Amino acid sequence: MNLYLIIFTSGSYKMEQIYQSHKELFMALEKHFTLHLVNYKEVESIPANAYKMAFIASGGVEDCVIRNFSILPYPITLLSDGLNNSLAAALEIAACVRNKDMKVRIIHGHTSDMAKQVLLHHKAFAAKRSLKGKRIGVIGTPASWLVASHVDYLLASQRWGVNYIDIPLQEVYKQFYEITDDEIGLEASIFANKAKACQDATAEDLLKAMRLYKAIKQLCVSEQLDAIALSCFALVKQLNTTGCLALSLLNNEGIPAGCEGDLQAIMTMLMAKAVTGQPSFMGNPSFIDVKRNELLLAHCSIATKMVNEFIIRDHFETQSGIAIQGLMHEGDVTIFKCGSECLDEYYLAEGYMTENTNLSTSCRTQLKIKLNKPVSYFLTNPLGNHHILLQGSHADEIQEFMQQNRCKLRE
Repeated sequence: MNLYLIIFTSGSYKMEQIYQSHKELFMALEKHFTLHLVNYKEVESIPANAYKMAFIASGGVEDCVIRNFSILPYPITLLSDGLNNSLAAALEIAACVRNKDMKVRIIHGHTSDMAKQVLLHHKAFAAKRSLKGKRIGVIGTPASWLVASHVDYLLASQRWGVNYIDIPLQEVYKQFYEITDDEIGLEASIFANKAKACQDATAEDLLKAMRLYKAIKQLCVSEQLDAIALSCFALVKQLNTTGCLALSLLNNEGIPAGCEGDLQAIMTMLMAKAVTGQPSFMGNPSFIDVKRNELLLAHCSIATKMVNEFIIRDHFETQSGIAIQGLMHEGDVTIFKCGSECLDEYYLAEGYMTENTNLSTSCRTQLKIKLNKPVSYFLTNPLGNHHILLQGSHADEIQEFMQQNRCKLRE
């Protein structure tokens, strides 16, 4: 990984002298990056789209930085180890930038902490770059009840570099009817053998669901899709099967896949994958306990990679097809949602998954979570219905990613 530091110093620019003056920090950074020290006057030599950051090497550079702030990546990040009055200069620069209603951040502290902050900053930078050109297939149309989950395709493309691709359900139907039981029989059998149990579903249900998975997977290949939002309820009427198994397997394979055609939820899942590399669970907040600060997330599909065991069930709302009841170990989790029509707001909280419930009034996979933030957000200021769960603690890296992209945290 390359890191280009744009050097601002009040003295004469000599690379060897700059390096020796800030050797402790630079050596810490060189454990993770190939370091390039570049005088601000030579910033044109830095490759386009390279990872770069302003380094305040001394005091007395405040006016110079402000006059040249347009050469710095936005939102502006100032790296300062505090030597030679550099922190004092960074504070003055930051105040001036904020007075212009622009975002700015100072990375400063113990050397090891600064290196960790730069690594986190780079991870967010790399995640954003990886989203550019990603194709999200919208198979069918979003469910009519998702009245607050619309996305402006143009603004999403401008902000995040992604493209939403509308694909008629007829394309799925065509592929579905061309696939024979012989083509998917073995995979269906293997999947069934991995399950802890099979309830409420027949072998024919499983074959249909596996055929649908194959049809959607072929569409992902032919349309070069990186993620999909499936209008699953609409296809139940036509095919008499559900998309829950298909979505589970696609998420296993690293293709974020969400149901009900939710445009915001699938973008959140794609972001989560870009930042953490992990699959995620799209769920309905089904019950809120404000006193215990607990949330129940439930849905009928989950990546089987995320659970220790799973049971093959029928779909909760329609009592047909195949659903996945995932049983997950207790542990740390992160709840995330990117919302609003412009995809510029988000919710983020960490918590602990305490229990797999089995209520008859909710979707098949049911995860009870004790949050570290007030759960009242869901009742007073929610970003819609579906929220995304990740295993592990990822708030710091997701927060860095969303802040770099100038998004507003909703509490």
